[in-house]
Amino acid sequence: MITLSRLRPSSTVRHGSCVPITRQRFSGTTTLNLKLLPRSKASEPTVISFRRHIQNCRPSLSNPRMTGIDGNDHSGTAEVRTVNTTERLERLRALMKDNEVDVYVVVSEDQHSSEYLAECDARRAFISGFDGSAGCAVITTTGAFMFTDGRYFLQAGQQLDGNWTLMKQGLPGVPTWQEFLAKKIPKGSKIGIDPALISISDTTSLRTTLTPRNSSLVPIAENLVDKVWTSRPPRPANPIHPLPLEYAGASASEKLGILRAKLARAGATGVVVCLLDEVAWLVGMRGADIAYNPVFFAYAVVTPNRASLFINSSQLTPEAQASLKEAGWETEKYEDIITRLKELGSEVKDQVDEEKEAEDEDGDEAQTTKGEAQGKVLIDPKASFAVAHALGDGKYHIVRSSVADAKSIKNAVELEGFRNSHIRDGIALARYFAHLEEHLSSPEQPKWTEYEGAQVLERYRSELDLFKGLSFTTISSTGPNGGANPQAVIHYSPPKRGSAEIKKEQMYLCDSGAQFLDGTTDVTRTWHFGTPTEEEKRAFTRVVQGHIAIDTAVFPTGTTGYLLDAFARRALWADGLDYRHGTGHGVGHYLCVHEGPQGIGTRIAYNNTKLKEGMVLSNEPGYYEDGKFGIRIESIVLVRKAETPNDFGSRGYLGFEHVTMSPIHTKLIDVSLLTKTEREWLNAYHKEVLNKVGPELAKIGDARAKAWLEKECRAI
Repeated sequence: MITLSRLRPSSTVRHGSCVPITRQRFSGTTTLNLKLLPRSKASEPTVISFRRHIQNCRPSLSNPRMTGIDGNDHSGTAEVRTVNTTERLERLRALMKDNEVDVYVVVSEDQHSSEYLAECDARRAFISGFDGSAGCAVITTTGAFMFTDGRYFLQAGQQLDGNWTLMKQGLPGVPTWQEFLAKKIPKGSKIGIDPALISISDTTSLRTTLTPRNSSLVPIAENLVDKVWTSRPPRPANPIHPLPLEYAGASASEKLGILRAKLARAGATGVVVCLLDEVAWLVGMRGADIAYNPVFFAYAVVTPNRASLFINSSQLTPEAQASLKEAGWETEKYEDIITRLKELGSEVKDQVDEEKEAEDEDGDEAQTTKGEAQGKVLIDPKASFAVAHALGDGKYHIVRSSVADAKSIKNAVELEGFRNSHIRDGIALARYFAHLEEHLSSPEQPKWTEYEGAQVLERYRSELDLFKGLSFTTISSTGPNGGANPQAVIHYSPPKRGSAEIKKEQMYLCDSGAQFLDGTTDVTRTWHFGTPTEEEKRAFTRVVQGHIAIDTAVFPTGTTGYLLDAFARRALWADGLDYRHGTGHGVGHYLCVHEGPQGIGTRIAYNNTKLKEGMVLSNEPGYYEDGKFGIRIESIVLVRKAETPNDFGSRGYLGFEHVTMSPIHTKLIDVSLLTKTEREWLNAYHKEVLNKVGPELAKIGDARAKAWLEKECRAI
């Protein structure tokens, strides 16, 4: 599943930040010297509350059936349709006037900066009607602007009504939303934000650019969209279970010890962990509060002598409670996090924090040394402004979370889990694609829609051992799609109603994944069950060549994913082709399918993280011809040591091990374009797939799938 540049240039991968701030506006000034509206003539003390964020909410990993922002059941899919936002914007602008702001910013993230949201946190989708996973809405008194990236240009263009202007971020001359506020909004503007949803890094950078224009950020504690959204769903509170050690490979107490060792090294007073996948990994638990993501709403605060988990304790099973106690964790109410942070901040001596990130011995901008963080509380750049404000001026040090770094390097048990889960996943993929091909070849059979195809694939996956659910909504797409949903909508998901028929004579792209107790999968394959055109074959072959180039890359220790990205694009560039998304994202272990900080792409942030042995990433170049077809080939790879005849500089070299076991459609390959080495790679890969998946299909007696796999894995 692809990812692209986040809409925050300062962050690496969008995951988690924190905390809502009061029902009143802030009073006084803050660390960041933001201009804040006065509370009242009587000036009450600032009160910070979490209660508006702890209602119960619906979609879960085990039941990702989701009620849409219009109140209808979309069964886990994203329908491309237009919502009339006139009344919503009118009500929002009335609230803006009441709060004396000229602009209001609605980001995509929740209080934990999550990529995937509980439905109650889909504020940007509600106010705009655009429900793609990435975007930022900027509403002025006279206009409404939606900023999104290349994955969603087509979808946003179809879903936004006439009240909105689509800002195609990344194209020449199109600013980011941050640049728009700094350069396009009139001088002296007051810009309203929810301090619980905007990161401290964004707040700091915006302050720098707005001050010379005499404009200011105005934190408004009660989210204005929430006041407009009268039918807002409640927040989830699903059961939380411990992940068995046989799958985790390391206990919660071990991980806590590692984190405390890092605190000691930095001389820090403590650390606040806000990202949901980091909290889940740290305490060794998994939940189901957000569809497709086995996470739960919680914060973790760790000091040398105390480890506190802020959570709805009613969600903890008896086994989870016992596991936390054994590991040395105490639980506190989720809504009490701000109070605790204020207490923690009061324990820190006033200091001047230069807020710069230090390099560790490997040169990664992820660690900090004594002096910079001495006596302070560590927070991630993606932590919210609310968290920083609660700690207080000079009480925190901003540095990339060491939990993110530790989580990104999988242990031996986790790596073996990735290998095993992908073999099982290959069984379901072979069964589905074989079934689909046979179905399309039978004229008397009713045609499957894209949605129905996705349901068949999910059924096959659900029969696998250790299956816990999908890792994201299946992208099942045939194109063009009657002009409404061309396959070149990169993150298109088929609607339950009105989904197009999968046709034998068209390209079919399927991007899907699953959550297993022992790993997370994410795989894309592109097929043509009829006769492909020469244009389709040439484009597909160029994508295959880029995929092979990444898979076979050997590089010195210290190389970043930013430097490898061109490997995947070289063959496409030779034909004047390209794609508008990243080449690879990190993948969690039975956690979020998009994980940071590692990745392969053109984002400068990927140049801050060196690839290390044990990291897990996707390899997914593609090509998309608007209105005609889309191509993507995605496999999951593990970073491993590479054997080389020499070792220049005694640095050591790394490479990749692919674990995805699904054939690449050779019918779509123009063999004349391949080198001898590329042909040998394809033949070796298909032999491996057949040897690992074929016997498993024989065990379950699926002769159709086994015959199909043998056909697709024939040497070329």
